[in-house]
Amino acid sequence: MNRMEENDAAVVAQVLAGDRDAFRVVVERHSQSLFRLAYRMTGNEQDAEDVVQETFMRAYRRLNKFEARSSFSTWLYRIAVNCSLDQSRKRRQQDERQLAPSPELPDPLLALPSTDPSSERLAMSAEVRKKVEATLNELTEKEKAAFVLRHYEGMSIEEVGRAMGLRANAAKNNIFRAVQKLRRALEPVVS
Repeated sequence: MNRMEENDAAVVAQVLAGDRDAFRVVVERHSQSLFRLAYRMTGNEQDAEDVVQETFMRAYRRLNKFEARSSFSTWLYRIAVNCSLDQSRKRRQQDERQLAPSPELPDPLLALPSTDPSSERLAMSAEVRKKVEATLNELTEKEKAAFVLRHYEGMSIEEVGRAMGLRANAAKNNIFRAVQKLRRALEPVVS
């Protein structure tokens, strides 16, 4: 167990012993990494902030259920992934309700400009980033979570599996499928 995991375990023990203020240490230690994960999962700063807050609330309420078989940070990442997935579903449902065409109003989708970039714009790095973000949003929830944890957060395949509640092979397959889809999507840009 590394030093941070030992410190997390000590803080968890303090909180469980009744020191509510000790949880602040965990919040300060993990907020930035959870925000990065949530932002990459949701693509929205406000949603990411909501996810981080919900993650810590769920973790605090369920702290007595934490089993030290995995690291505390892995447990937090798992909660954050689940909160991110919940937030993304909620956002999609809200967006679908807002975009539902009204019989009196014209279909708002017809008024949107085309998203097909010109060949000049594809060469720009900002456009490549947009393409990556769009493709990430087209991945399944598991593929996106696995890809973000592996390639943005630098977790090992085993850690990704634990954070997502999957076997290592299933995590590896989700990462592989996500990479393949990204390669196909980016092929016209980089060739």
